[in-house]
Amino acid sequence: MHLSREHVGHTLGFADGSTTRVYRETVVHAAETAEPCILVVAFRLRLVRGGGHRLFEVESLLNTPLFVGFPGFVSKLWCAHDDHDVYRGVYEWDGAERAEHYAGSLWRVLELVSVPGSIRYRVLPGLRRDEVLADPSRIQGAAHDADRTDAGWWRLVGVT
Repeated sequence: MHLSREHVGHTLGFADGSTTRVYRETVVHAAETAEPCILVVAFRLRLVRGGGHRLFEVESLLNTPLFVGFPGFVSKLWCAHDDHDVYRGVYEWDGAERAEHYAGSLWRVLELVSVPGSIRYRVLPGLRRDEVLADPSRIQGAAHDADRTDAGWWRLVGVT
């Protein structure tokens, strides 16, 4: 496991019009993934405002051992809060079921510190993170028609 700088500083744009800055990247180097998928997680922390956001970004490094030990973890882009104070994580996993299991476990931890009703996640099977970052339109083909009716908080549309 290491902290890469490849995508740090990039801005990710989502279909709901929000943007976020990547402030950290965690990568585990292992064999090629057999069943790649992307997991996008969003949440809004309770009581974190102003300078507290920077403190959270620094402190969040301590959370790394909580997820890199989950089977199937490949990488995570840590995304800063957007204009609505929503944080996102953009992960790659080996196995959609493993990503779902992790998201359920994360949910239980996040609900202790997040605004009620703000935690969301979406698993997108068959996608590799770097391929979607290079061409965000790839995510459109993976989205089911029913998923296209929501606000698009998870649907990456641009990277700068």
